[in-house]
Amino acid sequence: MLNENHALIFDFPELKQDIVHLNHKNESFREKSKQYHVLDYDIRQLEIDGSPTDDKHMNELKIKRANLKDVLYQQLKQHHEEVISAS
Repeated sequence: MLNENHALIFDFPELKQDIVHLNHKNESFREKSKQYHVLDYDIRQLEIDGSPTDDKHMNELKIKRANLKDVLYQQLKQHHEEVISAS
């Protein structure tokens, strides 16, 4: 779907508290999260502008976004499990 916002809070609403916590307390997560959101914004802008880039470049950007999202999700999942097990 074109111009779909893939913000972590939209894609993982069940992990919203974990996202907020890690953004405040974990510098590595915060930096990767910033990279992810900038990349997502750039992709959406290209889509809005009618994709003024070739398919290969757009595909590379989307793969990079997916890889970053996977890394962030793993960190979120690990944090969530740690919080639950500590309860």
